[in-house]
Amino acid sequence: MVMTQMDDAKNGIITEEMKIVAEKEKIDIEKLRKLIAKGYVVIPKNVNRETEPVGIGQSLRTKVNANIGTSPDCVDVKLEIKKAKTAEKYGADTIMDLSTGGNLKEIRKAIMEAVKIPIGTVPIYEVGKLAREKYGRVVDMDEDLIFNVIEKQAKEGVDFMTLHCGITKQSVERLKRSGRIMGVVSRGGAFLTAYILYHNEENPLYKNFDYLLDILKEYDVTISLGDGMRPGCLADNTDRAQIEELIILGELVDRCREKGVQCMVEGPGHIPINYIETNIRLQKSLCKNAPFYVLGPIVTDIAPGYDHITSAIGGALAGYYGADFLCYVTPSEHLRLPTIEDVKEGVIATKIAAQAADVAKGNKLAWEKELEMAYARKNHDWEKQFRLAIDREKAEKMRGEIPSKEERACSICGDYCALLMVEELGKR
Repeated sequence: MVMTQMDDAKNGIITEEMKIVAEKEKIDIEKLRKLIAKGYVVIPKNVNRETEPVGIGQSLRTKVNANIGTSPDCVDVKLEIKKAKTAEKYGADTIMDLSTGGNLKEIRKAIMEAVKIPIGTVPIYEVGKLAREKYGRVVDMDEDLIFNVIEKQAKEGVDFMTLHCGITKQSVERLKRSGRIMGVVSRGGAFLTAYILYHNEENPLYKNFDYLLDILKEYDVTISLGDGMRPGCLADNTDRAQIEELIILGELVDRCREKGVQCMVEGPGHIPINYIETNIRLQKSLCKNAPFYVLGPIVTDIAPGYDHITSAIGGALAGYYGADFLCYVTPSEHLRLPTIEDVKEGVIATKIAAQAADVAKGNKLAWEKELEMAYARKNHDWEKQFRLAIDREKAEKMRGEIPSKEERACSICGDYCALLMVEELGKR
């Protein structure tokens, strides 16, 4: 039987992956082991795939995920590989392949071969695609198909999976009575909600949760308990349907830990700024400090084309209040499939949010970078400033476009540079 990272941690065993994460995070290895044993930290790494280990959770830096993938309207594997490499280049810690168009197995394989960071998927997307091809409708998917796809992806080496196990007949009934404006906006959540409504049957992922954990444990796949009832607009935030699902997910976290399966919990979504702290504290309480993976959150609904900014605002606050893992949002959110440039902007905006959160939380590694930049600016060390920049290429390009006659300064101030004026006076 495979021993998961959690199993090893519980047994006092320090794995090679733990050593790598501890070194990268500058955290005591024994402290890290205890956090993994408790389920407060996960290292998503399938036993069948070689990746650069990444730690997600308490006492670690806030991590960033980038979503890529085809759609029925756009199937271009080479483009998705370029997106994956772009996301990795600009600092994404993980990538999720959300493909729904084309040969999903080939696309997944190509992406996993193209990058070394952990890869996540949402298996129900492939289930829905296969059900439509076989039966004509997504709602005709059956339990065998669902679990066959999950096991197949686990064997292929997928490191973590979003699985919407908290959608139940009871939570769907609560949703129907909730008066929500937008209903279910999670694609995977919609597949399972439709299944429940059409068949009047329980969610197979919830009903057979122990069997699901057996599959995941065999390959040490980290489960990301999906938020199928997340709000799709600010007006629907923190309602009964959302909290009902979160309560169920908290119970499932306990079952994951008992089984030795690493787990995270996903969160909203579209949330006003004044509700972000409430949502994070609720999750951490109900889910007993399981790593929290949030989409954004987006803090206003009226900025299509700029949702990398609306989500970075929310992500910085979410990270400060305790979210561990930020899923990026690109400028094309709600509008179209993202381009390579959209992926770049989404990753950079979310990296900024993660850094801002880590600084506010007092993370030593985050503060080291801030202090290095402060001294680089004080010393007019442009090369070091560019090296420390989240987007070096843009910083160098902008400085070169309108250069200053005073090489030590930028062209905003030139000879009137505040730093230079005080320096010169200080030399007298």
